[in-house]
Amino acid sequence: MKILVVNAGSSSLKYQLIDMETEKVLAKGGCERIGIRGSLLKAKGNGGEKVFNRDMPDHKVAIELVLSALQDKDIGVIKSMKEIDAVGHRMVASGEYFNKTTLVTEEVMKTLEEKTFELAPLHNPAAATGVRACMEVMPGTPMALVFDTSFHATMPEKAYLYGIDYDDYKKYGVRKYGFHGTSHKFVSSEAAKYLGKDISELKIVTCHLGNGSSISAVDGGKCVDTSMGFTPLAGILMGTRSGDIDASAVEFLARKKGMTHAEIIEYLNKKCGVAGISGVSSDFRDLLAGEKKGNKRCSLALEMFAYQTKKYVGAYAAAMGGLDCIVFTAGIGENTPTVREEVCEGLKFLGVKFNKRANKANGGRSGGKICEISAKNSKVKVLIIPTNEELVIARETAELL
Repeated sequence: MKILVVNAGSSSLKYQLIDMETEKVLAKGGCERIGIRGSLLKAKGNGGEKVFNRDMPDHKVAIELVLSALQDKDIGVIKSMKEIDAVGHRMVASGEYFNKTTLVTEEVMKTLEEKTFELAPLHNPAAATGVRACMEVMPGTPMALVFDTSFHATMPEKAYLYGIDYDDYKKYGVRKYGFHGTSHKFVSSEAAKYLGKDISELKIVTCHLGNGSSISAVDGGKCVDTSMGFTPLAGILMGTRSGDIDASAVEFLARKKGMTHAEIIEYLNKKCGVAGISGVSSDFRDLLAGEKKGNKRCSLALEMFAYQTKKYVGAYAAAMGGLDCIVFTAGIGENTPTVREEVCEGLKFLGVKFNKRANKANGGRSGGKICEISAKNSKVKVLIIPTNEELVIARETAELL
């Protein structure tokens, strides 16, 4: 079975074609500047790379170009689009309407478009556009929606509810949903395999640390709590997002800065986080360089990020009544040894014995390999696991079909 994984943005579209018998990526690439002058497709396949400079006025044309690239005489990996057995689409938010991977139907698409767009206005409309384009170009091909929020649907009410009027929760759906679910699901599963244990026996804290960061408590293979909330703005501070903040402070800031509701939300999403604290950048490489030059605000941003991550690790260990494993993944989690060390520092009381030498030796991406950075006699294992959200989407799509 060959599955095409599609992740569509407002002006972009990333894809991978995966052979599910071997779980090998046969081809991958991305369309850029859809609907904008200078659009192009960068594609890889059959051991080669190729750039297609084509006008892509909409996502339909982009999908057509992707299918053409997959059959290209130089980098093509299939002879006909009939070889594509199904398409898996990444969708960010499901609300309470979809708690698992869902087959695409017209009824499902209408619910998605009418009920979930306001929950993820930057992501869901763009992704739905990609789904509609695929439906038009590939009629008859089974398609699935894989939601970032689905993995977190196992959270109990005590974890996902806010302290608001319960009737307002039921009426408006205001609650914690969580995000990065495909990543948390993948790395927690891989951790269990690495440790040689059934995931049902394990209590794991997964730290997806990137420009957007979230931390999840995974007890027995199920998410019981996660740091992001109603939107991806909640949790620890991130590249440009503030993370958790007193709601009254938001109103106070808006009034002082003369901002509208929309403007203050954009400010909290795009002007804050480590970029706002440091005044330098949202890129941790720039923050580390600044710290080496003695920039105290860069140091402060790094300290805040690690401190807040550590607080969630401790809180989730308490919530689960124990801890067997901590997993670091995503851009920062996989590539920044100092952050990993600062997060794990002081966690001996939980049974963490950290191997600083192993941590420093695995400063960059590990080529898809799992790296253990805890001491051999550590009660709690600490792992670096490169995430693979596309593979999860493909697996979920195959399982559904």
